Amino acid sequence: MFEIQSQNKNRARKEAAVNALLASASAIAIVTTIGILFSILLQAIEFFQLESLWYFLTGLEWHMSHSDSTFGAVPIFAGTFMITGIALAVSIPVGLGNAIFLSEYASPSLRKSLKPILEVLAGIPTVVYGFFAALTVAPAIVSLSDALGIEAAYNSALASGVIMGVMIVPIISSLCDDVLCAVPASQRNAAYGLGMNQAEMIRDIVVPSAMPGIISACLLGFAKAVGETMIVVMAAGLRPNLSWNPLEDMTTVTVRIVDALVGDHAFDSPQTLSAFALGLVLFVITLLLNMISVRQIRKFKAKYKINRL
Repeated sequence: MFEIQSQNKNRARKEAAVNALLASASAIAIVTTIGILFSILLQAIEFFQLESLWYFLTGLEWHMSHSDSTFGAVPIFAGTFMITGIALAVSIPVGLGNAIFLSEYASPSLRKSLKPILEVLAGIPTVVYGFFAALTVAPAIVSLSDALGIEAAYNSALASGVIMGVMIVPIISSLCDDVLCAVPASQRNAAYGLGMNQAEMIRDIVVPSAMPGIISACLLGFAKAVGETMIVVMAAGLRPNLSWNPLEDMTTVTVRIVDALVGDHAFDSPQTLSAFALGLVLFVITLLLNMISVRQIRKFKAKYKINRL
């Protein structure tokens, strides 16, 4: 009797210790996020005390110098979403198509051979992708544009976006493959029992059931694209340029943040503090996108609820 009570007390102590460790890990993550937010927010508020918030959000010109600077962030965010949109237009169809092939069509031996090869792309440094974009893809785009009678710059959003999309493909493909494989075989068998062929089963059953995971994979790809710097520097340039033409040079938020922080301006100058203002706006945009994505994920989960019993 006493031995059983002693064992229960030891078990309770161990569970309390594990709970404390897990709570500490959660607290560290939350505190770190709050700390990052406040470190950006305080410096951004200082910037907006010196410069106009309205012009920052709506201004069409961004120019920094020691004597005369203008901080209209629209060209920077336009370039960011242009390059990110091109990257996602490349990576989502290719990554999702590759995941569907590996999970539904490829034989086990072929899947075992192809998946490690694909995941090697995820380990290539971004500077290598940047060299490839600047030395191979950009000249190819310029040559093709010249042949078609279209003017194109060697530093272009198209070259940067395409190679960024190639870089994101392994991330989206690997995550989508995992969630597609997690769809129960019973749902596939039920679809075949209703007379569906394989293509119809994938379109109407497997992909909708896996949609919450697919949205999460695309959101992770978006975050990867928005945060990329090296490829943009090497292939798209540093000039804030408001244009709808992807064959022109333009820049992104992260590139301007790096450029502002490594310059020779004082830390409390508007030129340096503008990096924190850009970071804050990007943080808010990403947060809103996450909230919208979570809402869509919940809708898909409610509509395609999987019974795993």
